[in-house]
Amino acid sequence: MTHATGTYHWPVMVSEVLESLGVHPGGTYIDCTLGDGGHAVAILEAANAGPDKQGVHGRMLGLDADPEAVVATAPRLAEYGESMTIVKTNFSNLEQAATDSGFVPADGVLFDLGLSSRQLDAEDRGFSFRRAASLDMRFDAESDLTADEIVNEWSEVDLANVIFEFGEERRSRRIAKAIVLARPVHDALGLADIVARSAGYPRGRTHPATRTFQALRMAVNHEIESLSAGLEQATRVLDEGGRLVTISYHSIEDRVIKRFVVASDSLRKVTKKVIKPSKAEVERNPRSRSAKVRVAERLTPTPDSAGSN
Repeated sequence: MTHATGTYHWPVMVSEVLESLGVHPGGTYIDCTLGDGGHAVAILEAANAGPDKQGVHGRMLGLDADPEAVVATAPRLAEYGESMTIVKTNFSNLEQAATDSGFVPADGVLFDLGLSSRQLDAEDRGFSFRRAASLDMRFDAESDLTADEIVNEWSEVDLANVIFEFGEERRSRRIAKAIVLARPVHDALGLADIVARSAGYPRGRTHPATRTFQALRMAVNHEIESLSAGLEQATRVLDEGGRLVTISYHSIEDRVIKRFVVASDSLRKVTKKVIKPSKAEVERNPRSRSAKVRVAERLTPTPDSAGSN
């Protein structure tokens, strides 16, 4: 699963991200979803390029709630020395992490909201419906709530509501009923089979359990609440003219981002429409096919962030 850059996860739309962030030598950037560091490496290389490379050093702060990602990625980014700072935390704590690490104000903030290949391929975390793993689905193993608890302990009504709200699954009621009747369900592969049989969708490119697994993962990790908090804090962290770049992979996250930018007095849209991956990228990296990039720019600094560093 590795590729030419030596990372496990092929970063999505790298050139578009660099252009959207407006990366320049000596810039200060925050990657709120560090993962395997693909975007971080590309940004660091661009922020340390130019005719005065020896005297101009860009800096990158990488955040990730997943301790396994931090442990796996830190050695690969060690070569960048003090230019790279890694903090194990959820991006709902963006402002605190950026302040503590000296990254306020920042020239750019990136959110790549997709799961990494490492997470999907993990044998024991339950993110994938193609593996006989326990129903965990936590980004951070120190968090209390697991998918197993939702599947086996929540009421049928609450389970159906989660699947409908976070998975936009129109057959959520029949799926929830089938899960409750099959309890206990502790295995991801077994859960996927229950969902597929109860939903009654024909097998196609998208697995019938995709939306249900998405919903469970989002509920376990409080993803929408964290995203809303992270976006709000990004506006306070960004310098005037700084760029907010987001990559989302489904309509729920994209709506949250779009509405946030439209409602914000501190941001302006840079692109009228979402930026989508090229045909060549989708062929090279099929997991990028649903990616949507949105770009916004900070209008004026807030009193709290102005002049602080």
